[in-house]
Amino acid sequence: MTHQQEISIETAGHGDMHDLTGDVAAAVRTSGVRTGIAHVFNVGSTAAIGAIEFEPGLEKDLPAVLDKLIPPGRHYGHEQAWHDGNGHSHLQATLLGPSLTVPVSGGRLVLGTWQQIFHLECDVRRRRRIIVVTVTGD
Repeated sequence: MTHQQEISIETAGHGDMHDLTGDVAAAVRTSGVRTGIAHVFNVGSTAAIGAIEFEPGLEKDLPAVLDKLIPPGRHYGHEQAWHDGNGHSHLQATLLGPSLTVPVSGGRLVLGTWQQIFHLECDVRRRRRIIVVTVTGD
């Protein structure tokens, strides 16, 4: 059995994080899948999906570390071509990746006690994001 649904969120721009765990868990419940996987995918090239302990310290730390590794700037090839200020956004999102797959067991997401599913906005402006959740299994 396969079930697919979309989650829509509004972001505040670069570094804005959202906890998607409850929405993804709801998609799993709606699917009726007891054993399988939930695949969570961000549509777009300047945001990322991952798993983290979603708490205020890490909510600040992750974007800050990414800005140190891949800082905003005008020296990126993307900037030379498009001049839109988000070359670093594409690179940060690519580093983390656009998706996450989580096992489903007993009709529930298999996550650690301190592990949540997050969406990170890497773009420099506010965005309306669509996240596609695909639940597959029995």
